[in-house]
Amino acid sequence: MKVFVDRQKLNARAQAANIASIGGLMLLLVSVVIPQFVPKWNSYTSIIMVLGAAGAMIGIYLANRWVRKPRPEESLDKAFKAFDDNYRLYHYPGSLPCEHVLLTPTGLLALEVVNLNGYFSRRNGRWKEAMTVGRALRYIVEERVSDPVILSQAMVAELNNRLKKEFGDQLIVPVKALTVFTHPGVELELDGPGVPACKIDKLRKQANVPGARLAPEVYDKLGAYLERLTMPA
Repeated sequence: MKVFVDRQKLNARAQAANIASIGGLMLLLVSVVIPQFVPKWNSYTSIIMVLGAAGAMIGIYLANRWVRKPRPEESLDKAFKAFDDNYRLYHYPGSLPCEHVLLTPTGLLALEVVNLNGYFSRRNGRWKEAMTVGRALRYIVEERVSDPVILSQAMVAELNNRLKKEFGDQLIVPVKALTVFTHPGVELELDGPGVPACKIDKLRKQANVPGARLAPEVYDKLGAYLERLTMPA
């Protein structure tokens, strides 16, 4: 399998996480020091403390997504490593509604990656997350999990729109979207095989995109387009 990663975007977001975290902690420290050394600035203490707390929380949120190991692209690379070079995996392509796209011989698979521990279920058409005390305390600094069915429909529609803008009606490509849960401790209960979600160990079985094999020229055009978005000059 061929893998393409926008390292520049990845590194920039990891750096932003570090800057926000360190900057927030420094502001919190300043808010504690000011009353002791510069009493006349006491009126600014609360503002600095709020800014510091906000910066620290933003930093933690970004770090959970862009720094914490394994990162999404690492989990996907490992899951798909047995695929041959007819499969191409693109991480963080610009201007697309998804951060990971797999080009397969029969179409495109858009991937949403969730690295959270916990219990998630979809029963009787309703998506639910079990809210534990730990999750509640971390909720503000962790990613949100959307209903995979609604998310899949939105991702497929938006990706089709982008392809139509790029290629017009001359390029019709099957598109599928899937939410992948990568945390080893996650529990996932789905009320049917049609729900577009799975754990990382089941991803290879879900990666097929229904449809006939793409014509070589269509496959090559898609590959060139996705590579251009992922590896900008």
